[in-house]
This record gives sequence, structure tokens and C-alpha cells, in this order.
Amino acid sequence: MKDILQDVVAHTHSLGFLTLVKVTGEDAATTIESMAEDRSVILTATTKAAVNEFKGTFGMPNLDKLALHLKNPEYQKQSKITVEQQERNGETLPTHLHFENEAGDFENDYRFMNKAIIDEKLKTVKFKGASWDVTIEPTMASITRMKLQSAAHSEETTFTVKTENDNLVFSFGDASQHAGSFVFQHAVGSELKHAWSWPVAQVQAILNLDGKVTMKISDQGAMALSVDSGLGQYDYILPAQTK
Repeated sequence: MKDILQDVVAHTHSLGFLTLVKVTGEDAATTIESMAEDRSVILTATTKAAVNEFKGTFGMPNLDKLALHLKNPEYQKQSKITVEQQERNGETLPTHLHFENEAGDFENDYRFMNKAIIDEKLKTVKFKGASWDVTIEPTMASITRMKLQSAAHSEETTFTVKTENDNLVFSFGDASQHAGSFVFQHAVGSELKHAWSWPVAQVQAILNLDGKVTMKISDQGAMALSVDSGLGQYDYILPAQTK
């Protein structure tokens, strides 16, 4: 239980812009959904194995509080983390997580949101799909080069993506002021007919996550960043922004 909770927190709360998740648990799979308040990022994730304790639909709010419990030294050795349930309208549903240390003299309860409230709070935007024109696996070197450019242009909140001579090029700023660009990936084997912009902070935060990362870009104005953590597949959709 602790492993999957840490995985969810690492791929939501730690990014700095996903503070609330919706969990839908079925026999075959457990799905996790979230969305940034400004709708800059939409997340849909599926665990590799269904989490049996997460049956039904509920919300996990205040992820900062859950993160604190998971880091608490009292819960690092031989602690108990259990999903408590309650019957509602003839259905048994998860209500909260109970944390208890080895000695049983230190405990916390982390409350879930019920389905009605999470459905109201997190009105998920369904991604209609896109044809992906560029698909790459970013290298650590490219991610580091992006950090260098974004640091040099810290006043820029977005960067522009285009293809030039079969290369995927990221640009910061414009010709009227300080500007910079670099090749994020050579020889992508496809072309983007439009130059689209995406938020620097969100893209960098996702690229910095542990796990295998795949980047897809659509000429229709969408970017997908997929992260395989080993425990789950996290798919982040970022609509293009106006520069």
C-alpha cells in the first residue's frame, strides 16, 4: 500500500500543480485522474496491478497532508497503513487511510472525498485524442540542456516547439528581446507545420520524474508526456498555449 501511495504522490503532488486526484477502482484496473487548476495539464494514470483496497470511486484531497504522513519518521519502520471502509447505500466504499506506527501509540487518519464531491470538484476534461506527429524518448542530456535554456530565460513562462531540418527545436523568448533556442532531439523523422507553445514549469517538472518518459507532439496543438514508473503508467496531456 505504501509503495503505490508514494508513487501517486510523486507523480501528482510533487509536481507542484496537481493537488487533488480522483481514484476509480475496478476489479481489472485502478485509474487515477487529476487536472491542474488552470487546465494546463490533464492526467490519466493506470496502475500496473489493480489496487484491491481501492474499489469504487473516491477523491484524495490535500495531497500535501498525505505526503507528510508518508514521510513521517514514525511510519517508516513496521508501520501499518490500512484502507478503512464503510457501507453506504448498500455499497462498501473506502472512506480513509489509517496510519499507525509499530508501537501503536502514534496514528493519523487521512480522509477521502466521496464520489459526489470529487465528481463536482474535479470535472475531468476528456481528451478527444490526436494524431501524434512527433514521438521521442527524451534523453537526460536534452532535459539538462532545456534546464540551461530556461534558466537563462527565467522570465519566460512558455517555450515554443517546432521542427527545423528534421530536428525538434525548443525556443525561448523572441526576436524583440533576449532569445535562445536549442535542438532538443535530432533526426525526428517527421515535421510540425505549426509552432506551438507550452508552459516551461509544467513540462520540466514532468520530464524530471523518475521512470521511462515518452514525449508526443501533435500539430493539432497537444503534447503528451507519458511516464512509466514501474508501478503505473502516467499520461499527462498538455494543450498548447498562446504565447
